[in-house]
Amino acid sequence: MARITGSYPDDLDLLIEGAVEAGIFSGKSDALREFARDYFDDHDEERVAAAVALYERETITLGDAARLAGVNRFEMKDVLSEHGVELRLGLTGTVDAEYEVEARRELEYGETDDPTDEDGSGAE
Repeated sequence: MARITGSYPDDLDLLIEGAVEAGIFSGKSDALREFARDYFDDHDEERVAAAVALYERETITLGDAARLAGVNRFEMKDVLSEHGVELRLGLTGTVDAEYEVEARRELEYGETDDPTDEDGSGAE
């Protein structure tokens, strides 16, 4: 989990502290995580803009951008095109390659169907 350090007004700090003392949140970090989640849940355009910016800077893969934007990978390609961002082709590492293989498997067989038996041969 990532850590960030920031500043905010004293009144906001008091409200967060009071919410923690009232049992609304388990701690200040919990409160701030909830605020960020709520913000992006309520602001789809900003969620997409953040995903596009990260993809454009080559910080994340297409699959990560799609997940963060809340769309599938095919829709994300269209979103990137609409924002004038060129699609990067090719895999950037082992994790990306494994993700691509799993995505392909899901497209071919569906999420719950396994095309292989226990020995991996595919024979029944």
